[in-house]
Amino acid sequence: MPAATAPGTTADAEELLAKLGRSWTWILGSAAATLVPGVLALVWPDATLHVLAVLIGLYLLVTGAFRFVAVFAREGPGERLPGLLLAVLHVLAGVLCLRHPLQTIAALSLIVGGVWLVSGVLTLYTAIAAKDLPHRGVVLGAALLGIVAGIVVLALPAESARALTRLLGLWLVLLGLVEVAIAFAWRAALSRARDAAARDPAGTV
Repeated sequence: MPAATAPGTTADAEELLAKLGRSWTWILGSAAATLVPGVLALVWPDATLHVLAVLIGLYLLVTGAFRFVAVFAREGPGERLPGLLLAVLHVLAGVLCLRHPLQTIAALSLIVGGVWLVSGVLTLYTAIAAKDLPHRGVVLGAALLGIVAGIVVLALPAESARALTRLLGLWLVLLGLVEVAIAFAWRAALSRARDAAARDPAGTV
């Protein structure tokens, strides 16, 4: 009966999302979603504010989707909460950036700077609270970079769309490169775990 199969279907979907969220290629995809708009902003500094708002809005929506899937890679509900809040924050901010009435330099700076600052704080909390987190130092570095990026964008409001484009593009590239480092660090951790499992399939010490 449908009622009997629904729980199993939900568990299977959650397990699939968890497997995808633990994949280093998924993390690399998230890094690409950050790098691409950053590079576009740097090579296209004369973009209008409307184009910049659309670019940043799409970036936030896509990274929000990546972060939502990554939530399921966490072991317990307590560890998933910061990631879920982060995903929701990115999606809401992306929608705000795509709204025409909010396409002003001050509003765009406030949205992006706020997202980066809150994201950095939540990532920092996750890095400290999560147990057995591989390459904790790299994640801490990403969290601190996000916090600094948010503070810089909020404290140094750009006076023109060109200046804002360069500022956001620079920080997007830096954040994307850190995420690339996290992806390859995660790949190394997964490789070591597979090697250890192959040497000791019974799980003995």
